[in-house]
Amino acid sequence: MESKIIFENILQNLDEVINFSTPEAKALWEQFISFHPADIALFFARVDRNAFSLIFNKLPGDVRVEVFSHFSEPMRALAISFLSDEDKEFILRSTDIDELTDLFEYLSDEELKKYLSMLTSQDRKMVLSILKFEPDSAGGIMDVDVFSLVKDMTVSKIIHVLQRLKPEKEVHDEIYVTDRDNKLIGHIHLRDLVMQNPNAKLEDFFEENELVALADQDQEEVVKQMLHYSLMTIPVVDKEGHFLGVIPTETLVDVIEEEASEDVYKMSAMAPIKYPYFDTSFFKMFYERSFILVALLLAQSISAIISHRYESTLSGFLMFFMTMLTSTGGNVSSQTSAVVIQGMAAGEIDKYNFWRFLKKEFFMAAMIALVVGIAGFGRVYATDGNVWGSLTVSLALAVIVMTSVVFGSCIPLILKSLKLDPAFSAGPFLATVMDILGLLIYCYIGSWLLA
Repeated sequence: MESKIIFENILQNLDEVINFSTPEAKALWEQFISFHPADIALFFARVDRNAFSLIFNKLPGDVRVEVFSHFSEPMRALAISFLSDEDKEFILRSTDIDELTDLFEYLSDEELKKYLSMLTSQDRKMVLSILKFEPDSAGGIMDVDVFSLVKDMTVSKIIHVLQRLKPEKEVHDEIYVTDRDNKLIGHIHLRDLVMQNPNAKLEDFFEENELVALADQDQEEVVKQMLHYSLMTIPVVDKEGHFLGVIPTETLVDVIEEEASEDVYKMSAMAPIKYPYFDTSFFKMFYERSFILVALLLAQSISAIISHRYESTLSGFLMFFMTMLTSTGGNVSSQTSAVVIQGMAAGEIDKYNFWRFLKKEFFMAAMIALVVGIAGFGRVYATDGNVWGSLTVSLALAVIVMTSVVFGSCIPLILKSLKLDPAFSAGPFLATVMDILGLLIYCYIGSWLLA
Protein backbone atom coordinates (compact mmCIF):
# COMPACT_ATOMS: atom_id res chain seq x y z
CA MET A 1 0.00 0.00 0.00
CA GLU A 2 2.83 2.41 0.88
CA SER A 3 4.51 1.81 -2.47
CA LYS A 4 1.31 2.68 -4.36
CA ILE A 5 1.05 5.99 -2.51
CA ILE A 6 4.70 6.80 -3.28
CA PHE A 7 4.23 5.88 -6.95
CA GLU A 8 1.18 8.14 -7.24
CA ASN A 9 3.03 11.02 -5.58
CA ILE A 10 5.95 10.55 -7.96
CA LEU A 11 3.67 10.91 -10.98
CA GLN A 12 1.75 13.85 -9.52
CA ASN A 13 4.97 15.74 -8.75
CA LEU A 14 7.15 14.43 -11.57
CA ASP A 15 8.96 17.69 -12.42
CA GLU A 16 9.78 18.45 -8.79
CA VAL A 17 11.04 14.91 -8.18
CA ILE A 18 13.22 14.82 -11.31
CA ASN A 19 14.79 18.21 -10.51
CA PHE A 20 14.88 17.78 -6.70
CA SER A 21 13.09 21.14 -6.46
CA THR A 22 12.16 20.64 -2.81
CA PRO A 23 13.44 18.60 0.14
CA GLU A 24 10.15 16.72 0.07
CA ALA A 25 10.70 15.77 -3.56
CA LYS A 26 14.20 14.49 -2.77
CA ALA A 27 12.87 12.45 0.17
CA LEU A 28 10.14 11.04 -2.07
CA TRP A 29 12.78 9.94 -4.58
CA GLU A 30 14.88 8.27 -1.89
CA GLN A 31 11.84 6.30 -0.80
CA PHE A 32 11.10 5.35 -4.39
CA ILE A 33 14.55 3.89 -5.16
CA SER A 34 14.56 2.00 -1.84
CA PHE A 35 11.72 -0.27 -2.97
CA HIS A 36 12.37 -3.73 -4.35
CA PRO A 37 13.42 -3.60 -8.04
CA ALA A 38 10.50 -5.87 -8.98
CA ASP A 39 8.04 -3.33 -7.51
CA ILE A 40 9.76 -0.45 -9.30
CA ALA A 41 9.60 -2.42 -12.56
CA LEU A 42 5.86 -2.87 -12.06
CA PHE A 43 5.56 0.91 -11.65
CA PHE A 44 7.20 1.46 -15.06
CA ALA A 45 4.62 -0.82 -16.68
CA ARG A 46 1.90 1.68 -15.71
CA VAL A 47 3.40 5.00 -16.85
CA ASP A 48 3.53 6.78 -20.22
CA ARG A 49 6.67 7.00 -22.36
CA ASN A 50 7.63 10.48 -21.17
CA ALA A 51 7.51 9.56 -17.47
CA PHE A 52 9.24 6.26 -18.26
CA SER A 53 12.15 8.03 -19.95
CA LEU A 54 12.59 10.71 -17.27
CA ILE A 55 12.43 8.37 -14.29
CA PHE A 56 14.47 5.53 -15.80
CA ASN A 57 17.29 7.92 -16.73
CA LYS A 58 17.18 9.37 -13.21
CA LEU A 59 17.74 6.01 -11.51
CA PRO A 60 21.20 5.29 -10.07
CA GLY A 61 23.19 2.89 -12.24
CA ASP A 62 23.02 -0.12 -9.91
CA VAL A 63 19.29 0.33 -9.28
CA ARG A 64 18.67 0.76 -13.00
CA VAL A 65 20.37 -2.57 -13.74
CA GLU A 66 18.30 -4.40 -11.11
CA VAL A 67 15.04 -2.87 -12.36
CA PHE A 68 16.01 -3.62 -15.97
CA SER A 69 16.36 -7.32 -15.11
CA HIS A 70 12.69 -7.44 -14.04
CA PHE A 71 11.36 -5.94 -17.29
CA SER A 72 9.77 -7.98 -20.05
CA GLU A 73 11.67 -8.01 -23.36
CA PRO A 74 9.54 -5.25 -24.98
CA MET A 75 10.02 -3.06 -21.90
CA ARG A 76 13.78 -3.69 -21.94
CA ALA A 77 13.94 -2.66 -25.59
CA LEU A 78 11.99 0.51 -24.80
CA ALA A 79 14.02 1.31 -21.68
CA ILE A 80 17.40 0.94 -23.35
CA SER A 81 16.30 3.16 -26.24
CA PHE A 82 15.97 6.07 -23.79
CA LEU A 83 19.59 5.80 -22.61
CA SER A 84 22.78 7.39 -23.87
CA ASP A 85 25.30 5.10 -25.59
CA GLU A 86 27.47 5.15 -22.48
CA ASP A 87 24.57 4.08 -20.25
CA LYS A 88 23.49 1.49 -22.81
CA GLU A 89 26.91 -0.09 -22.74
CA PHE A 90 26.95 -0.11 -18.93
CA ILE A 91 23.54 -1.75 -18.57
CA LEU A 92 24.23 -4.32 -21.30
CA ARG A 93 27.53 -5.34 -19.75
CA SER A 94 25.88 -5.58 -16.31
CA THR A 95 22.99 -7.80 -17.46
CA ASP A 96 23.06 -11.60 -17.23
CA ILE A 97 23.77 -13.45 -20.46
CA ASP A 98 20.44 -15.30 -20.51
CA GLU A 99 18.53 -12.02 -20.10
CA LEU A 100 20.59 -10.42 -22.86
CA THR A 101 19.74 -13.32 -25.13
CA ASP A 102 16.02 -12.90 -24.50
CA LEU A 103 16.31 -9.18 -25.27
CA PHE A 104 18.33 -9.69 -28.47
CA GLU A 105 15.78 -12.18 -29.81
CA TYR A 106 13.19 -9.39 -29.63
CA LEU A 107 15.30 -6.70 -31.35
CA SER A 108 15.62 -5.91 -35.04
CA ASP A 109 18.77 -6.97 -36.90
CA GLU A 110 20.03 -3.39 -36.92
CA GLU A 111 19.57 -2.98 -33.15
CA LEU A 112 21.08 -6.41 -32.51
CA LYS A 113 24.22 -5.51 -34.44
CA LYS A 114 24.56 -2.20 -32.57
CA TYR A 115 24.08 -3.67 -29.09
CA LEU A 116 26.33 -6.67 -29.73
CA SER A 117 29.17 -4.27 -30.50
CA MET A 118 28.79 -2.78 -27.00
CA LEU A 119 29.50 -6.09 -25.27
CA THR A 120 32.88 -7.50 -24.33
CA SER A 121 34.21 -10.07 -26.78
CA GLN A 122 33.64 -12.85 -24.24
CA ASP A 123 30.02 -11.85 -23.55
CA ARG A 124 29.36 -11.41 -27.27
CA LYS A 125 30.66 -14.91 -27.94
CA MET A 126 28.41 -16.40 -25.23
CA VAL A 127 25.33 -14.54 -26.47
CA LEU A 128 25.90 -15.68 -30.05
CA SER A 129 26.42 -19.26 -28.86
CA ILE A 130 22.87 -19.21 -27.46
CA LEU A 131 21.21 -17.24 -30.27
CA LYS A 132 22.12 -19.93 -32.81
CA PHE A 133 19.65 -22.30 -31.11
CA GLU A 134 15.86 -22.17 -31.22
CA PRO A 135 14.43 -20.09 -28.32
CA ASP A 136 12.36 -23.02 -27.01
CA SER A 137 15.20 -25.56 -27.15
CA ALA A 138 17.59 -26.61 -24.39
CA GLY A 139 20.35 -24.61 -26.08
CA GLY A 140 18.11 -21.55 -26.21
CA ILE A 141 17.42 -21.51 -22.46
CA MET A 142 20.74 -22.75 -21.07
CA ASP A 143 23.11 -20.70 -18.93
CA VAL A 144 26.52 -20.65 -20.63
CA ASP A 145 28.25 -18.46 -18.04
CA VAL A 146 28.94 -21.37 -15.67
CA PHE A 147 31.98 -22.70 -13.83
CA SER A 148 33.24 -26.13 -14.91
CA LEU A 149 36.29 -28.28 -14.10
CA VAL A 150 38.76 -30.46 -15.98
CA LYS A 151 39.09 -34.06 -14.78
CA ASP A 152 42.85 -33.98 -14.01
CA MET A 153 42.56 -31.05 -11.56
CA THR A 154 43.28 -31.78 -7.89
CA VAL A 155 41.01 -30.81 -5.00
CA SER A 156 43.53 -28.31 -3.62
CA LYS A 157 43.84 -26.62 -7.00
CA ILE A 158 40.07 -26.37 -7.38
CA ILE A 159 39.64 -24.82 -3.93
CA HIS A 160 42.52 -22.45 -4.67
CA VAL A 161 40.80 -21.33 -7.88
CA LEU A 162 37.48 -20.80 -6.11
CA GLN A 163 39.04 -18.85 -3.23
CA ARG A 164 41.59 -16.73 -5.07
CA LEU A 165 40.00 -16.05 -8.43
CA LYS A 166 36.44 -15.68 -7.10
CA PRO A 167 34.98 -16.52 -10.52
CA GLU A 168 32.14 -14.36 -11.74
CA LYS A 169 30.68 -17.36 -13.49
CA GLU A 170 27.71 -19.11 -11.93
CA VAL A 171 28.79 -21.81 -9.45
CA HIS A 172 26.05 -24.39 -8.86
CA ASP A 173 25.97 -27.08 -6.18
CA GLU A 174 26.68 -29.54 -8.99
CA ILE A 175 29.88 -28.62 -10.83
CA TYR A 176 30.31 -30.38 -14.16
CA VAL A 177 33.53 -32.09 -15.15
CA THR A 178 34.99 -32.28 -18.66
CA ASP A 179 38.06 -33.74 -20.31
CA ARG A 180 40.71 -31.69 -22.09
CA ASP A 181 38.54 -31.64 -25.24
CA ASN A 182 35.63 -30.12 -23.27
CA LYS A 183 33.58 -33.31 -23.52
CA LEU A 184 31.28 -33.79 -20.54
CA ILE A 185 32.19 -36.81 -18.43
CA GLY A 186 30.46 -36.25 -15.07
CA HIS A 187 29.89 -33.94 -12.11
CA ILE A 188 30.78 -33.40 -8.46
CA HIS A 189 28.89 -31.84 -5.54
CA LEU A 190 30.48 -28.94 -3.68
CA ARG A 191 29.80 -30.65 -0.35
CA ASP A 192 31.66 -33.77 -1.53
CA LEU A 193 34.57 -31.73 -2.85
CA VAL A 194 35.56 -30.31 0.55
CA MET A 195 35.54 -33.81 2.10
CA GLN A 196 38.15 -35.20 -0.31
CA ASN A 197 41.92 -35.48 0.15
CA PRO A 198 43.53 -32.25 -1.13
CA ASN A 199 45.78 -34.27 -3.46
CA ALA A 200 42.96 -36.34 -4.94
CA LYS A 201 42.15 -35.82 -8.61
CA LEU A 202 38.64 -35.29 -9.93
CA GLU A 203 38.91 -38.30 -12.22
CA ASP A 204 39.15 -40.52 -9.13
CA PHE A 205 35.84 -39.55 -7.51
CA PHE A 206 33.54 -37.67 -9.91
CA GLU A 207 30.05 -39.09 -10.52
CA GLU A 208 28.51 -39.89 -13.87
CA ASN A 209 25.59 -37.73 -14.97
CA GLU A 210 22.12 -39.21 -14.56
CA LEU A 211 20.81 -37.22 -17.48
CA VAL A 212 22.05 -34.80 -20.13
CA ALA A 213 20.10 -32.62 -22.54
CA LEU A 214 20.96 -32.19 -26.19
CA ALA A 215 21.14 -28.58 -27.31
CA ASP A 216 18.37 -29.00 -29.89
CA GLN A 217 16.03 -30.87 -27.51
CA ASP A 218 12.65 -29.23 -26.83
CA GLN A 219 12.52 -27.31 -23.56
CA GLU A 220 9.24 -28.92 -22.48
CA GLU A 221 10.76 -32.39 -22.82
CA VAL A 222 13.81 -31.33 -20.80
CA VAL A 223 11.63 -29.88 -18.04
CA LYS A 224 9.65 -33.12 -17.78
CA GLN A 225 12.88 -35.07 -17.39
CA MET A 226 14.19 -32.70 -14.71
CA LEU A 227 10.94 -33.02 -12.75
CA HIS A 228 10.83 -36.80 -13.19
CA TYR A 229 14.38 -37.28 -11.88
CA SER A 230 14.16 -34.42 -9.31
CA LEU A 231 17.22 -32.68 -10.75
CA MET A 232 18.29 -29.21 -9.64
CA THR A 233 20.36 -28.67 -12.80
CA ILE A 234 20.89 -30.47 -16.07
CA PRO A 235 23.94 -30.14 -18.36
CA VAL A 236 23.52 -29.32 -22.05
CA VAL A 237 25.78 -30.88 -24.69
CA ASP A 238 26.04 -30.92 -28.47
CA LYS A 239 25.76 -34.07 -30.57
CA GLU A 240 29.45 -34.83 -30.04
CA GLY A 241 29.10 -34.56 -26.25
CA HIS A 242 30.87 -31.22 -25.81
CA PHE A 243 29.75 -29.33 -22.71
CA LEU A 244 27.81 -26.17 -23.66
CA GLY A 245 26.02 -24.99 -20.53
CA VAL A 246 23.57 -25.72 -17.72
CA ILE A 247 19.82 -25.37 -17.24
CA PRO A 248 19.31 -24.34 -13.58
CA THR A 249 16.23 -24.53 -11.35
CA GLU A 250 15.23 -20.89 -11.88
CA THR A 251 15.06 -21.50 -15.62
CA LEU A 252 13.00 -24.62 -14.95
CA VAL A 253 10.42 -22.50 -13.11
CA ASP A 254 10.34 -19.95 -15.95
CA VAL A 255 9.75 -22.67 -18.54
CA ILE A 256 6.95 -24.25 -16.49
CA GLU A 257 5.21 -20.86 -16.26
CA GLU A 258 5.71 -20.25 -19.98
CA GLU A 259 4.38 -23.67 -21.00
CA ALA A 260 1.38 -23.32 -18.66
CA SER A 261 0.61 -19.91 -20.17
CA GLU A 262 0.87 -21.33 -23.68
CA ASP A 263 -1.52 -24.16 -22.82
CA VAL A 264 -4.11 -21.68 -21.51
CA TYR A 265 -4.04 -19.82 -24.83
CA LYS A 266 -4.16 -23.03 -26.86
CA MET A 267 -7.10 -24.34 -24.85
CA SER A 268 -8.88 -21.11 -25.82
CA ALA A 269 -8.08 -21.77 -29.50
CA MET A 270 -5.49 -18.97 -29.62
CA ALA A 271 -1.87 -18.98 -30.66
CA PRO A 272 0.30 -18.33 -27.57
CA ILE A 273 1.07 -14.67 -26.82
CA LYS A 274 4.73 -14.53 -25.81
CA TYR A 275 4.79 -11.13 -24.12
CA PRO A 276 2.59 -9.51 -21.43
CA TYR A 277 -0.81 -8.14 -22.48
CA PHE A 278 0.16 -4.45 -22.55
CA ASP A 279 3.44 -5.24 -24.34
CA THR A 280 1.62 -7.01 -27.18
CA SER A 281 0.48 -4.88 -30.11
CA PHE A 282 -3.24 -4.34 -30.61
CA PHE A 283 -3.22 -5.67 -34.17
CA LYS A 284 -1.32 -8.83 -33.26
CA MET A 285 -3.83 -9.55 -30.50
CA PHE A 286 -6.70 -8.72 -32.86
CA TYR A 287 -5.39 -11.09 -35.53
CA GLU A 288 -4.78 -13.97 -33.12
CA ARG A 289 -8.28 -13.70 -31.66
CA SER A 290 -10.37 -12.87 -34.71
CA PHE A 291 -8.82 -15.39 -37.12
CA ILE A 292 -9.74 -18.46 -35.09
CA LEU A 293 -13.19 -17.07 -34.26
CA VAL A 294 -13.97 -16.63 -37.95
CA ALA A 295 -12.73 -20.17 -38.63
CA LEU A 296 -14.95 -21.57 -35.86
CA LEU A 297 -17.87 -19.51 -37.16
CA LEU A 298 -17.51 -21.08 -40.60
CA ALA A 299 -17.26 -24.52 -39.01
CA GLN A 300 -20.43 -23.88 -37.03
CA SER A 301 -22.25 -23.16 -40.31
CA ILE A 302 -22.27 -26.93 -40.80
CA SER A 303 -24.81 -26.99 -37.96
CA ALA A 304 -27.06 -24.73 -40.04
CA ILE A 305 -26.86 -27.20 -42.94
CA ILE A 306 -27.83 -30.09 -40.64
CA SER A 307 -30.70 -28.09 -39.12
CA HIS A 308 -32.01 -27.29 -42.59
CA ARG A 309 -31.73 -30.94 -43.65
CA TYR A 310 -33.77 -32.10 -40.64
CA GLU A 311 -36.05 -29.07 -40.47
CA SER A 312 -39.22 -31.13 -40.34
CA THR A 313 -37.86 -33.25 -37.47
CA LEU A 314 -36.82 -30.21 -35.41
CA SER A 315 -39.96 -28.21 -36.11
CA GLY A 316 -41.71 -29.62 -33.05
CA PHE A 317 -40.78 -29.69 -29.40
CA LEU A 318 -37.38 -31.26 -30.16
CA MET A 319 -36.09 -27.81 -31.11
CA PHE A 320 -36.67 -26.72 -27.51
CA PHE A 321 -34.08 -29.22 -26.17
CA MET A 322 -31.49 -28.95 -28.95
CA THR A 323 -29.08 -26.62 -27.13
CA MET A 324 -29.29 -28.77 -23.99
CA LEU A 325 -27.95 -31.78 -25.90
CA THR A 326 -25.22 -30.00 -27.86
CA SER A 327 -23.99 -28.21 -24.72
CA THR A 328 -23.82 -31.52 -22.85
CA GLY A 329 -21.69 -32.99 -25.62
CA GLY A 330 -19.29 -30.05 -25.48
CA ASN A 331 -19.05 -30.24 -21.70
CA VAL A 332 -18.34 -33.98 -21.64
CA SER A 333 -15.71 -33.79 -24.40
CA SER A 334 -13.97 -30.83 -22.74
CA GLN A 335 -13.96 -32.65 -19.40
CA THR A 336 -12.51 -35.81 -20.96
CA SER A 337 -9.87 -33.96 -22.98
CA ALA A 338 -8.79 -32.08 -19.84
CA VAL A 339 -8.22 -35.42 -18.07
CA VAL A 340 -6.25 -36.75 -21.06
CA ILE A 341 -4.12 -33.61 -21.52
CA GLN A 342 -3.27 -33.47 -17.83
CA GLY A 343 -2.45 -37.19 -17.81
CA MET A 344 -0.23 -36.83 -20.87
CA ALA A 345 1.54 -33.80 -19.38
CA ALA A 346 2.21 -35.74 -16.16
CA GLY A 347 3.43 -38.78 -18.11
CA GLU A 348 0.59 -40.99 -16.83
CA ILE A 349 -1.06 -41.50 -20.22
CA ASP A 350 0.84 -42.37 -23.39
CA LYS A 351 0.44 -44.56 -26.47
CA TYR A 352 1.47 -47.64 -24.48
CA ASN A 353 -1.35 -47.49 -21.91
CA PHE A 354 -3.86 -45.50 -23.93
CA TRP A 355 -6.16 -48.47 -24.59
CA ARG A 356 -6.26 -49.19 -20.87
CA PHE A 357 -7.22 -45.57 -20.28
CA LEU A 358 -9.84 -45.65 -23.05
CA LYS A 359 -11.38 -48.83 -21.61
CA LYS A 360 -11.76 -47.16 -18.22
CA GLU A 361 -13.19 -44.00 -19.79
CA PHE A 362 -15.60 -46.07 -21.90
CA PHE A 363 -17.13 -47.67 -18.82
CA MET A 364 -17.13 -44.26 -17.14
CA ALA A 365 -18.97 -42.86 -20.17
CA ALA A 366 -21.53 -45.68 -20.03
CA MET A 367 -22.35 -44.86 -16.41
CA ILE A 368 -22.50 -41.12 -17.10
CA ALA A 369 -24.66 -41.76 -20.19
CA LEU A 370 -27.08 -43.80 -18.08
CA VAL A 371 -27.37 -41.10 -15.42
CA VAL A 372 -27.63 -38.24 -17.94
CA GLY A 373 -30.11 -40.20 -20.06
CA ILE A 374 -32.41 -40.83 -17.09
CA ALA A 375 -32.15 -37.18 -16.06
CA GLY A 376 -32.90 -36.08 -19.62
CA PHE A 377 -35.91 -38.38 -19.86
CA GLY A 378 -37.33 -37.00 -16.63
CA ARG A 379 -36.68 -33.40 -17.69
CA VAL A 380 -38.45 -33.77 -21.05
CA TYR A 381 -41.34 -35.87 -19.71
CA ALA A 382 -42.01 -33.35 -16.95
CA THR A 383 -42.27 -30.61 -19.58
CA ASP A 384 -44.23 -32.30 -22.35
CA GLY A 385 -45.49 -35.67 -21.09
CA ASN A 386 -44.50 -37.24 -24.42
CA VAL A 387 -42.95 -40.68 -23.86
CA TRP A 388 -41.46 -41.04 -27.36
CA GLY A 389 -40.13 -37.51 -27.29
CA SER A 390 -38.59 -38.10 -23.87
CA LEU A 391 -37.06 -41.36 -25.09
CA THR A 392 -35.61 -39.57 -28.13
CA VAL A 393 -33.89 -36.94 -26.01
CA SER A 394 -32.58 -39.43 -23.43
CA LEU A 395 -31.23 -41.82 -26.08
CA ALA A 396 -29.62 -38.96 -27.99
CA LEU A 397 -28.03 -37.72 -24.77
CA ALA A 398 -26.59 -41.16 -24.05
CA VAL A 399 -25.11 -41.53 -27.54
CA ILE A 400 -23.73 -37.99 -27.47
CA VAL A 401 -22.04 -38.63 -24.12
CA MET A 402 -20.41 -41.83 -25.41
CA THR A 403 -19.27 -40.11 -28.60
CA SER A 404 -17.92 -37.13 -26.67
CA VAL A 405 -15.79 -39.35 -24.46
CA VAL A 406 -14.30 -41.15 -27.47
CA PHE A 407 -13.49 -37.89 -29.27
CA GLY A 408 -12.26 -36.19 -26.11
CA SER A 409 -9.94 -39.12 -25.44
CA CYS A 410 -8.61 -39.73 -28.95
CA ILE A 411 -8.11 -36.25 -30.41
CA PRO A 412 -5.35 -35.17 -27.94
CA LEU A 413 -3.37 -38.35 -28.69
CA ILE A 414 -3.86 -37.91 -32.44
CA LEU A 415 -2.58 -34.34 -32.23
CA LYS A 416 0.47 -35.46 -30.27
CA SER A 417 1.24 -38.16 -32.84
CA LEU A 418 1.13 -35.40 -35.49
CA LYS A 419 3.67 -33.37 -33.44
CA LEU A 420 0.99 -30.85 -32.45
CA ASP A 421 0.23 -29.67 -28.92
CA PRO A 422 -2.68 -31.70 -27.43
CA ALA A 423 -3.88 -28.53 -25.67
CA PHE A 424 -5.32 -27.37 -29.01
CA SER A 425 -7.96 -30.11 -28.71
CA ALA A 426 -9.57 -28.51 -25.66
CA GLY A 427 -11.93 -25.57 -25.51
CA PRO A 428 -13.65 -24.07 -28.58
CA PHE A 429 -12.22 -26.51 -31.14
CA LEU A 430 -13.56 -29.65 -29.50
CA ALA A 431 -16.78 -27.93 -28.42
CA THR A 432 -17.46 -26.94 -32.04
CA VAL A 433 -16.86 -30.49 -33.28
CA MET A 434 -19.21 -31.91 -30.65
CA ASP A 435 -21.87 -29.27 -31.38
CA ILE A 436 -21.95 -30.48 -34.97
CA LEU A 437 -21.84 -34.19 -34.11
CA GLY A 438 -24.34 -33.77 -31.27
CA LEU A 439 -26.85 -32.04 -33.53
CA LEU A 440 -26.40 -34.71 -36.21
CA ILE A 441 -26.93 -37.52 -33.67
CA TYR A 442 -29.98 -35.78 -32.19
CA CYS A 443 -31.59 -35.21 -35.59
CA TYR A 444 -30.89 -38.75 -36.79
CA ILE A 445 -32.31 -40.40 -33.67
CA GLY A 446 -35.29 -38.03 -33.71
CA SER A 447 -36.13 -38.82 -37.33
CA TRP A 448 -35.73 -42.55 -36.62
CA LEU A 449 -37.88 -42.77 -33.48
CA LEU A 450 -40.48 -40.16 -34.42
CA ALA A 451 -40.87 -41.07 -38.10
